[in-house]
Formats: sequence, C-alpha cells, structure tokens
Amino acid sequence: MNQLFNITSLNQEIITILAIDLVIAIILLSAMRFVSGLSAQVNTTKELAEEDNFAFGISVAGSVAALGIVMTGAITGESASSYHLEALGMFSYGLLGLLLIKLGRVFHDKFALDKLDKIHEIKNRNITVALVDAASVIATAIVVRAVLIWVDGLNVYTFIAIISGFFVSQVILVIVTRMRESYYANHNQKDSLQEAFKDGQIALALRYSGHVISTSLAVTAASYFLNYTPETIVENLIGWLVIGVIMTVLMAILTAIAKKIILWGINLTQEVDHQHNVGVASIEMAISISIALILTALMA
Repeated sequence: MNQLFNITSLNQEIITILAIDLVIAIILLSAMRFVSGLSAQVNTTKELAEEDNFAFGISVAGSVAALGIVMTGAITGESASSYHLEALGMFSYGLLGLLLIKLGRVFHDKFALDKLDKIHEIKNRNITVALVDAASVIATAIVVRAVLIWVDGLNVYTFIAIISGFFVSQVILVIVTRMRESYYANHNQKDSLQEAFKDGQIALALRYSGHVISTSLAVTAASYFLNYTPETIVENLIGWLVIGVIMTVLMAILTAIAKKIILWGINLTQEVDHQHNVGVASIEMAISISIALILTALMA
C-alpha cells in the first residue's frame, strides 16, 4: 500500500512538472508567431489568413519549429528541485532560445546572405527565400539545443556557454554559405547564389537547406568530445569551433561521396542549377541530413 502511495505521489509530481513545461512551451511558441509579425512589421493574422502569404507562413513555421527544437533541450534532463525552479529554468531557457533564434536570423541576414533582403522577399511571397530562412533558424536551433543539453545548472556560466555555442554555429554557417556561393559561381558562369534565391529557384533553396541543417548537426558533435566545466569557457568555445569545422569538412566529404553513389548517372549541376529539378534537390537535401545524422550518432 505504501509503495502504491509513493508511486501515485511520484506520478503526480511528474504530471505537475510536465504541465508546467507544456504551458510555458505553448506560451513561448505562441509568442514566436507575434514576434515574427513584429520583425516583418505585418499583422500575422492578416498576412496568413487574408493575404494567404505562403512564404510568410513557411518563415513563421520555421521559427516555431526552431523554438520547439530549443525547448526540447530545456526539457531534457532531470527535473528541478522545486516547481518554481522548474518553471524558471524552462522559461529562462525558452526565452533565451527565442531571442537567439531571432538574433540568428539577423546574423544570417547581415553576414551570410548579406545581398538578400529576406524580409522584403518574404513579404513579396518569395517561397524560395522563405525556405532558406526557415532552414537557417532551424539550423541555429539544433546547435542551441545541443548546448542546452551539454551545459549543467542554471547560472551565468551556462548562459555564457549557450551564447558562445550560438556564435560558433553562426560563424560556421557563414563559412558554409560562402563555400556554397563559391561552388555555385564556379559551376554557373560566376552567377550569384543569392540572386538565384531572389529569382525563386526552389531547387537551390532545398539543396542549401540540406547543407545548413546538416552542418548544424555536424557542429553538435562537439558536445560529445568536450566536458562542460564553468572554469574552461574559453577553451570550450575554441573546442566547439575547431571540432565543428572538422566535423563539417568530414560531413561534406562523406556527403559528396554519398551523392555520387546514390545519384549515380545524374548530372546534379544540370538538374538542380539549370533545370531547377525539385525532386533531385530534395534527394540531395535528404542525403545531406541523413549523413549528418549518421555521423553524429556514430560520434555519440
């Protein structure tokens, strides 16, 4: 009888903690929609339901999915010692995740796709740019989630570690973007990848999305090699950057080999760059993400 009472009490505690986490998560996910509207300076209800702006919907969907990914990092692990601490931790990490997602979008706009006005293009219903935008925030969220799981406790050091991991991810995503731009220019008579996005080439957006998401997954492998300690924040920051770059290069090599084998006999430049073959580009994206998932699983 005592065992049954203890189990019931434990279940009630778990249910209460789950309820706290879910309520906070739903509040923050709801807030993300309106934050997206403020960023774009539009009324979200009008833009989504009256104007039927599919591009804006895709962009908001990316933001909501990204915040959901970050929130799983806040939930993962042992529950706090009290309901108040659980609520504080969940809300703090969730709010930080929301802010970093928005900051990541600004960083990506200013430094990665600096020749592209994403807000203007999304307002003008450019689905290609919306896909790129959604992929970039999801990529940021994947790294932030990994850092949330990696750190321990709720103090100034954990927030420093999270922000440090965020900036490492942004630097690597900029590097990958420049590499993809160079690759596209070399295979397309020096044309601009960002101009191609502006022109609405969805196939290129899908390929690019695969690259940035797989890169973010590769960067998270650093959490398997480094032990979190508050006293070694600088060393950890350097470690995340070095391991992230190494894993990104390794992932790129393995992905290129996999694409050659899986898509044998298909001229990817011709199909995706010139003929805008969305089907082939979708397979490229799936291969990139699959290789990154397999690679990170092996590292774990």
